[in-house]
Amino acid sequence: MKSQDTLLKSFKLKHLHLKNRIISTSHEPAYSENGLPKERYLLYHKEKAKGGIAMTMFGGSTLVSPDSPPVFGNLYAGNDEIVPYFQKMADSIHSYGAALMCQITHLGRRSVSSAGDWLPIVAPSCVREPAHRGFPKIAEESDIRRIVKNYGDAAKRCKDGGLDGIEIEAYGHLVDAFWSPRTNLRKDKYGGNLKNRARFSLEVLEEIRKQVGSNFIVGIRMVFDENLIEGLKLEEGLKICEMLVKSGGLDFINVILGHIDTQEGLSHLIPNMGTPAGPQLEFVGSIKKEFSLPVFHAARINDVATTRYALRENLLDMVGMTRAHMADPYIVSKIISGEEERIRHCVGIGYCLDRLYENGDALCAQNPATGREKTMPHLISKISGKFKKIVVIGAGPAGLEASRVCAQRGHEVVLLEANDQVGGQLLLAAKVERRKEIIGIVDWLFKEIQSLKVKLRLNCLASFKDVVSENPEIVIIATGGIPNTNFLTKGNNLVSSSWDILSGNVKPKNNILLFDDNGQHPGISCCEFLSTLSTNLEYVTPERTIALDVGGTNYPAYLKKLYKNDVLITLNHRLIEVNRNDLGLNAVLYNEYTRSSIERSVDQIIVEHGTLPLDELYLDLKDYSTNSGEIDLEDLINGRPQTLVNKPENKFKLFRVGDAVASRNIHSAIYDSLRLCKEL
Repeated sequence: MKSQDTLLKSFKLKHLHLKNRIISTSHEPAYSENGLPKERYLLYHKEKAKGGIAMTMFGGSTLVSPDSPPVFGNLYAGNDEIVPYFQKMADSIHSYGAALMCQITHLGRRSVSSAGDWLPIVAPSCVREPAHRGFPKIAEESDIRRIVKNYGDAAKRCKDGGLDGIEIEAYGHLVDAFWSPRTNLRKDKYGGNLKNRARFSLEVLEEIRKQVGSNFIVGIRMVFDENLIEGLKLEEGLKICEMLVKSGGLDFINVILGHIDTQEGLSHLIPNMGTPAGPQLEFVGSIKKEFSLPVFHAARINDVATTRYALRENLLDMVGMTRAHMADPYIVSKIISGEEERIRHCVGIGYCLDRLYENGDALCAQNPATGREKTMPHLISKISGKFKKIVVIGAGPAGLEASRVCAQRGHEVVLLEANDQVGGQLLLAAKVERRKEIIGIVDWLFKEIQSLKVKLRLNCLASFKDVVSENPEIVIIATGGIPNTNFLTKGNNLVSSSWDILSGNVKPKNNILLFDDNGQHPGISCCEFLSTLSTNLEYVTPERTIALDVGGTNYPAYLKKLYKNDVLITLNHRLIEVNRNDLGLNAVLYNEYTRSSIERSVDQIIVEHGTLPLDELYLDLKDYSTNSGEIDLEDLINGRPQTLVNKPENKFKLFRVGDAVASRNIHSAIYDSLRLCKEL
């Protein structure tokens, strides 16, 4: 049956045999060290190769020149130091039958001059990129000649490193900045008509071919239409591609639609939850009809059904399931083994990208092993010693993950949940229509614990007696938290929490003030939920912008909803006091910068200030545990079993995870459980 599955059919790319139709496209997870793909970088891509992928493309925005400063952990292929690391990656990835390619680029204006060697960023014209806000130097012809040579040198290093090919990036970077009439205002031979605007890219391709020869695979990931009134249009994009193809230098085309020079543009080019699966596939199919070269594409193709559809309809040749492989690097092997239903699907929450664009490393909200392959397992192994009886209290993400990992280790697991369904706070997050896919995290964990025969008891508000009666050897408290409203100087009893609204326990009124002092998704999600109702709504935050910890691929969707529904946004004000008045409630808002207060008279005040641990059961059990609930942090950090014992007369060890410890996020909760339970 394998040969009948279109996903598993092989594909020949020039001389290269690709064993199936699934790839991970180039992206930069910021796992590099000093611009080099060292151990962490290698292990991340190696896991995908182990999982059966046909090709993993790496080095998203790998830099070719010193005046293309790194802005999010970019690799640097501007000298020979990177070649041995390429060779090591190639040997490792090839050993699993997967191919390996690197993307190379000059960022152009999409960078900052205050990074790297503090050189001026360069572009065809002095047109500032809104996202990075730098004003570029206008590239002189000497700069152009040097950079063209740099591209060829970098491509040669990729070839010398044993890679199977390279991809030129041409969306939002230097190459396509020459193409677009909004970024190329030049009057010389590199500006003006389309032939002149395409000249730089043709010279780059010619130089690359000169250095790598005709057998090495060279492709391009290029924008065909910027989706902007003043930007590159499809007609010109097609003509540019035709010029590149006619040059004879290209072996494949990786199709892009849109622009990335603003956060709003980026949110469409790399779409998150709340958008259709494969939103650009029909566009890609129209491009494929125009060219005989193989076509690649990746944009929110996170499920196998969409992937099969794209191939069946001949919309492309190789399907990029990039974020999907961050959630589960074993997609292909699960398809082959008949365990497709066990694939952990990417829900498009965008945590990986938001971290990256806020100068962090790319981590998956639901799979904490991604990017931590050296210390965290994707596949849980059974213990060789005696299995234990483990009781987990709370079936939110932390409790579900703890139950999954412990059961996978071979232990007998009993999971007690006070609610009538599993999911914890994610049930509330999914109440926002645009973010309902987040429940997919719960669905996967729930299916896993079911298949592992975890004994789940719902509607069980566990007491000390309930836990002890199970005769456990290990108890894990994952009871989560409760909304924290105890930060006001007066009027704590007069406010409602975001939980109250999203759960339906409290009905929204007409005139609402929502105060968000958390800065993550809960507050702004509740605001979006309220904004769709017929209410007069004001969003107040003490920060300089809305939801400060919500990153660039997510906050545009929130802002659009708030603006569309006329939500008043008030920054730099902290809710300090609430009083009753004749009309309802009076909110006192303090501005630290002016050291003055203003007041609002409203019907309802909703606050989001994180959670406080729901720790009553934990405190009841502490003195009856062998470790008094203490976790040895050195052992936890270094991946060793928890052996601390200070009350040997007692019968069980006690641990707590997730928001039962402190208010954090989904990733933190699941990571807590994985790194603790993998050693139990």
